[in-house]
Parts: sequence; structure tokens; C-alpha cells
Amino acid sequence: MVAAGGDLERQRRHRLARTVEATFETLGFDANCAHAYGPVYAAVAVRGRKPRGSRAVDQMIAATALAYDLPLYTRNARDLDGLGELIEIVDLS
Repeated sequence: MVAAGGDLERQRRHRLARTVEATFETLGFDANCAHAYGPVYAAVAVRGRKPRGSRAVDQMIAATALAYDLPLYTRNARDLDGLGELIEIVDLS
């Protein structure tokens, strides 16, 4: 996601974030998630993809899904290429 381009967009995104927070239970990145990060990192590396840098946040989200045994809903399943054996990926695109 790109940084908001102006005050109106920033306010819209802030309202959306508050709505999501009020609607869904949030999960912190805890020790279980940190332990699950290893297999996620390895799965990305085995596929020949760069597991560091901009993918780190996606991998943290995937590790959280793995730790909590939850499906991961995404609009860009390509960002999670190679993780389908670890977690259920639901492509919303």
C-alpha cells in the first residue's frame, strides 16, 4: 500500500482501519508466531524468492496464520507463493 496522498485519503484510511479493528479480533505477533516464522521464511527461500526486505511483513502475517491455524485471506496470492503447503491461502482477487 502506498502512503496516503492527502488529508482526505489519510482520514478515509484511518476510518477504514478503525472499522476493521472494531469488526475483527486482532492477533498480536507473539512467541508462537515468531516460531512459525522460521518455516515460512524457509518455504520462501526454497522457492528461490528473496525472503527479506519488502516480503518480511507478508511473511509475518503468514506466520501468524500458521501459528493460529487460520486461513490467510489476500488480494495478492502471488506474494505468498510457496506457502500453500503451510497455510490455507484464500485469494480474494
